[in-house]
Parts: sequence; structure tokens; C-alpha cells
Amino acid sequence: MRERRRLRMGLLALASLVLLGAIPLYFGLRALSHDPVFDTLDQLDVPGWAATESVDNVSGSRWCLAECRLRERTVESERPVKETTQVYERALAGDGWRPWKVSRCPEQQAKGVYTCWRRDELTLDLWVREPTCVPPPVDGAPAPTPQASPAARECTGSLVSVKVRNAIDDERTRPQPSIDPSLTGEDPFPTLSEDPLGESTPSPS
Repeated sequence: MRERRRLRMGLLALASLVLLGAIPLYFGLRALSHDPVFDTLDQLDVPGWAATESVDNVSGSRWCLAECRLRERTVESERPVKETTQVYERALAGDGWRPWKVSRCPEQQAKGVYTCWRRDELTLDLWVREPTCVPPPVDGAPAPTPQASPAARECTGSLVSVKVRNAIDDERTRPQPSIDPSLTGEDPFPTLSEDPLGESTPSPS
């Protein structure tokens, strides 16, 4: 009886250790696999029509090993660009994001409305634009490739792209390089043609 009781107590202790280790391991793996930035985007106070469909993409390392993490979300909206932009900008401001007036925003010219934002250690690019419309087929011509977005097929609403980066990895937070003189035709370090003291220096004989 005594041996059986010891075996039972040992099994209970082993089961307790397994449970105590499994629970933190589960939440740890869950935290590693899920990016809290997307939770922040999910909590933005935007109406349902402004986020009918969303697709998330993640690249890079959360700890900035070799490359910092880049979070990208594409959302479909049922309303036009202007109305959609207003609700997203209002939601970002209400969540603590502040407009970021910086050069290279956007880095390349883009149609629609493109704005940049900052909050704590993160930067955010918001791009709202019209969907890519598919023209109706012409008699005798092959049908165009259908788009995945219903809004794009119907040629209504707008598309929203959100890009969130770590500020330390965003080149726009660093000192910007000077303008290449070949682009302006001006030399930033002109050669002095006269003596700065106003007197000519005799050349050695």
C-alpha cells in the first residue's frame, strides 16, 4: 500500500509539473506567433463598411535580427476614398497616432491619399485609393482576369493599405542625405576664387 501511495503521489507531482510548464509554453508560443501591432489595428474605431475584408502580411524579425519586422494590411472599404480617409485618420488620431510630416511620404508618387503617422517606437503609412477596376469584356475578346476583390470588380468603394514599421528601421527617421549637386547643377562646396582676407597672395618665384 505504501509503495502504491508513493507511486500515485509521484504521478500527481509529474502531472502538475507538466501542466505548470505547458500553460506558460502555450502562451509563450502564442505571443511569439501573433504580432500585437495587428491587435492595435483591429481596435481602431472604424465603421464596419470601412473594413469589409482585410489581408495581413508580415516580414522580418520582431527583434530586428538582420531585418526589422514590417507589418502590412490591405483593407477593402465600401465607401469612396475621401470618406474612408476621414474615418481612418480620425481613428488613428483617437488611438494616439500623430501625423508625421516627413519627406518621402510617399517615397514614390501615388494616386489617392497618402499620409504618414508616428506613435511611440512605430511609424505608420496610410494609403487610401480607388480600387483597380476590371473593364467589361469586349465581343470576340478574351475576358479579363478577375480580381480577388469584389469591390474591384464592381468598381466601387476604395482600398486601404496600412504599413507599420519600427521607427529605428525607418530610414525617414534618420538624417537625410544632402541633395546630389548633379541634380541641381550647384556645387555645395564651391572653390574659392578669391583670398578670403581680400588680399591677393603672391605666387612663389
